[in-house]
Amino acid sequence: MVPSPGHRRLLPPLNAVRAFEAAARHGSFKQAAAELAVTDGAVSRQVALLEAWLGGPALFQRLNRGVALTTDGDALLAECGPALDRISAAARRHRARRGEQAARVLRVNALATFSLRWLLPRLGVFREQHPGIEVRLTTSNAPIDGLAEDYDVVIRGGPDSFHGFVSHPVVSERRLPVCSPAVARRQGLGGVADLERVTLLHVASMPRLWRDWLTEAGHGGLQPGASVTLDHFYLSIQAAIDGLGVAMGPTALVSDELASGRLTTPFPEVSLPARSYFAYVPQAGPANPASAAFLEWLAAQGAVAAGR
Repeated sequence: MVPSPGHRRLLPPLNAVRAFEAAARHGSFKQAAAELAVTDGAVSRQVALLEAWLGGPALFQRLNRGVALTTDGDALLAECGPALDRISAAARRHRARRGEQAARVLRVNALATFSLRWLLPRLGVFREQHPGIEVRLTTSNAPIDGLAEDYDVVIRGGPDSFHGFVSHPVVSERRLPVCSPAVARRQGLGGVADLERVTLLHVASMPRLWRDWLTEAGHGGLQPGASVTLDHFYLSIQAAIDGLGVAMGPTALVSDELASGRLTTPFPEVSLPARSYFAYVPQAGPANPASAAFLEWLAAQGAVAAGR
């Protein structure tokens, strides 16, 4: 129903409502401030402004760690939370109305190493199956709630829970040593103790990975012949392919190289658990046929990679 021209809504300050809803959802002014990209003090002032506008009822109880809703605050959240969700959904629908051609654009954000080692080598298959969908792939390691733009599909580790997103499993993985067949032959890697003769390839962001695996294999005190540390998994994997040494390979990201024989697993009986990869899609807004097709394709590719 369209309101009459003379109808004037009595609305509280909307920034104050946003601050209140985020603080209520997180149970913390600090986490609400991080979500809204403001300071803790700004959230506190917005909540105080809303309380004053409403006539003075306290909306939160201040605790040692965080905040808790009062009865008045709980009642307000029950109304304004769904209202903000409806506004968000309406905005998404409005942005999505760009005609049929724009609806066939699929905006994907994925981790850089996953994109390079797993997604890109398979993306041609998706293009062959869905030639009318234009995939726009952006890489980032930022958390979902830290992304500056909206995406139709975001691929990250998981399983995790993000407000406003639904998760879909893509592929699971474990981590174990990998090297080129030439290195395995040249160094005679018949047992874990033989790693004392080789160069171990480390990833800077996971400095304990090799030590954890050696401990799991019963050789926690082993000292390798040499060590090389690289910035990213994709660099350590490429270094292993090139014969520089032995890397810790995430199974999902080296499956193609293992299948082709470019890499081998000298000790397949010992591996470490790792987070799986999940596709996260926005919960609000209309169904996106391009997203649905991409999710179905991801699931099929993940099943193939897992040997199912």
